[in-house]
Amino acid sequence: MQGAGTALHELLVSAQRRGCLTAGVYESAKLMNVDPDNVAFCLLATDQEDEGDIALQIHFTLIQAFCCENDIDIVRVNDVAKLEAIVGSSDESGEPRDLHCILITNPNEEGWKDPALEKLNLFCEERRNVNDWVPTITLPE
Repeated sequence: MQGAGTALHELLVSAQRRGCLTAGVYESAKLMNVDPDNVAFCLLATDQEDEGDIALQIHFTLIQAFCCENDIDIVRVNDVAKLEAIVGSSDESGEPRDLHCILITNPNEEGWKDPALEKLNLFCEERRNVNDWVPTITLPE
């Protein structure tokens, strides 16, 4: 499990550097609607206080269903603060980011293979084999 957390950290850093990271529930939904084949990985993040947010939970259910339908690997993280420390709390324009949903897209580079993404794909496949369709990953300190 900790290996998956490290791989997720590496993937987020790499994707952000390459410009392949989309943050936000609505931004992610728009991207999945327009170009689902370009989405390589999905991350849903919540904190303790988000558990009672019914609207967010409905969005998560719809995103999870879409990801399953389109063979997009998906994980959960239960620490938005750690996620914020990795990807930042605001975008390039200084606007605050919604980190509840993050998509990793395929870059335009031919032959791009991220070893961290491959590790996470394998992790998700192993979890699905034991009926854990949306595994929770703990990010490293």
